[in-house]
Amino acid sequence: MPIKKYLLTGLLVWLPLAITLWVLLWLVGLLDAIFGGFLTGLAALTPGSAKAMIEPLRHIPGLGVVLVFSALLITGALVTNVAGRWWLAQWERLFTHIPVFKSIYNSVKKVSDTLFSSNGNAFRTAMLVQYPRAGVWTIAFQTGTPSGEVAAQLGPDFVSVYVPTTPNPTSGFFLILPRAEVIELQMSVDEALTYVISMGSVAPGTLPASAPK
Repeated sequence: MPIKKYLLTGLLVWLPLAITLWVLLWLVGLLDAIFGGFLTGLAALTPGSAKAMIEPLRHIPGLGVVLVFSALLITGALVTNVAGRWWLAQWERLFTHIPVFKSIYNSVKKVSDTLFSSNGNAFRTAMLVQYPRAGVWTIAFQTGTPSGEVAAQLGPDFVSVYVPTTPNPTSGFFLILPRAEVIELQMSVDEALTYVISMGSVAPGTLPASAPK
């Protein structure tokens, strides 16, 4: 029926926009809630006159986003010079001496440095791997190469990959595979991620890579 066709077409037009706006509004609400909690703690430590000035800030929508963005920008600018790097080193030295906290902080820092470093190879290459069994192929992303004891046990020519689930790619599986058993794809990471999220319904417009013998 034409009505059903029109409804589906309209849904396909508006659904991406609606989901994008929902995610953005959720992020704004989350940052505003975090900023509101910070203001609550700050108001509890300030006298009555200053508390009256802090309270109206809680009701400004989007202020948390602006302040977080500004804080990140200023921090990034400061740590690019010698003095900023020195203060950053003192900051990290303090955190790495706090029991329990240092384990979490060091783990998160190593992961973030690996993922967001401009010199790293994590999530720079999309691949085809056989998972969960031989003959069944899925999209994966290279996260690096094994090192340390793992590399000593396995030997050379292995790669570390992340296999995302669909339609939620934030969960998945970590695998270490022989390099000869993976296929590097020509598609970009964004195209491969779209392919995963859409469950294969949105195919990238690139030439397929040739499979190994």
